Amino acid sequence: MRNQYITVTALTKYLKKKMDIDPHLKQVFIKGEISNFKHHSRGHMYMTIKDKGAQIRAVMFASDNRHLKFLPEDGMQVLIEGNVSVFEAFGQYQLYIHSLEPDGKGALYAAYEQTKEKMEKDGYFDQQYKKEIPAFPRHIAIITSPTGAAIRDIISTLRRRFPIVQLTVIPVMVQGEEAVHSILTAISKVNHMYTFDTIIIGRGGGSIEDLWAFNDERVAKAIFHSGIPVISGIGHETDFTISDFTSDVRAVTPTGAAELAAPSLIDINTHLRQMQATLTRSMQHIIQAYKKELTNYVSNLQKPNRLFREKEQYLDKLTDDMHHHLKRIYQNRLHTYQSLSIRFSHLNPKRQYQQLNETKKELTRRLDRQSNQILQAKKQQLKLYIHRLALLNPLEIMKRGYAIPYNMDGDIVSSTAYLYPGDDLTFKLKDGTLACSIKEVWRDEKDGR
Repeated sequence: MRNQYITVTALTKYLKKKMDIDPHLKQVFIKGEISNFKHHSRGHMYMTIKDKGAQIRAVMFASDNRHLKFLPEDGMQVLIEGNVSVFEAFGQYQLYIHSLEPDGKGALYAAYEQTKEKMEKDGYFDQQYKKEIPAFPRHIAIITSPTGAAIRDIISTLRRRFPIVQLTVIPVMVQGEEAVHSILTAISKVNHMYTFDTIIIGRGGGSIEDLWAFNDERVAKAIFHSGIPVISGIGHETDFTISDFTSDVRAVTPTGAAELAAPSLIDINTHLRQMQATLTRSMQHIIQAYKKELTNYVSNLQKPNRLFREKEQYLDKLTDDMHHHLKRIYQNRLHTYQSLSIRFSHLNPKRQYQQLNETKKELTRRLDRQSNQILQAKKQQLKLYIHRLALLNPLEIMKRGYAIPYNMDGDIVSSTAYLYPGDDLTFKLKDGTLACSIKEVWRDEKDGR
């Protein structure tokens, strides 16, 4: 009976073999929503594909995802082509993705939107970083294909508008796998030559695939970091590339880029003629004004007395104004002097000395009064203390007939408790000492002895 049992590995291998040979699972087309997306450091992509009723684990190996034009993300609806098999280590079936594209829009458009959103968030489109295009360029670098219609349009427009400008064509590939590297090399080359003051990057119109090199993040960043101002003229008016957003100025066509890069000599000449006419009119007005003023001077010179009287009157006005002004200055200075004198009198050292001397005398009188009062109070207090001490003085008591007994050790005897017949005592009187011997001791009954 034990021979009928198989291992988990054997069962898993059997199921895997069954699924691998099933023609319905060798190539499946699935649509669903991405969740739990993870891009592993080794390049593999792991995710879950789900709809409302179910979900399945999926993997897209690096060899398959390296050509993706967009980065999958959670919540994206996708169309998948792949196969279903068993991942033996976990014993679970999963979807192995071979191709992946967004559901509802193309992979290139999704990649375009992702790159645009990322670079805009990082500040590459901010207007504050845009460089000003020179008004009168000396040397323009044209980065484009040397064989397309764009180069002919650009050169012919610049030669017509501003023939004195120097032009240098930097030939590049504008589509295909090598286009990105070609454009990056050209931008770097132009920035290291230090002879150009303007760059035009352009090409004719085409599909999103044809224009894709200008949507590459590396090309857009190279344009942004260019030290020379860049004008982009890529595709038609409705074509927008990432490079258009990072360039300093976007033109709707290559011809428009040429028109923005250089002024028109016809317009300049027209403007110069207008300025010349305006200048001529202004000079005529100035000359007429000077003529009128000169006529007035001549007229006044013909009547010197009237001119002299006018000047005399004006001189009188100036003299009066000067007197009024000097009087105001004098009054202000006098007021300032008086204020300072009053302040000085208050601050006079002699006056301050007199005030301090009076203060000192008053304080001395107050001190003498308070000292006498304190001295009298202390004398009265001293007499009181002397009287109290006299009342407590033993010698004074002895004068009234009292004596102080001492034992043979010289201690005062204050009780009969420790005295016995035969003990010797001495009695101190006011005028001498008595030596006595106790014959008998009578104690008071209240002491209990």
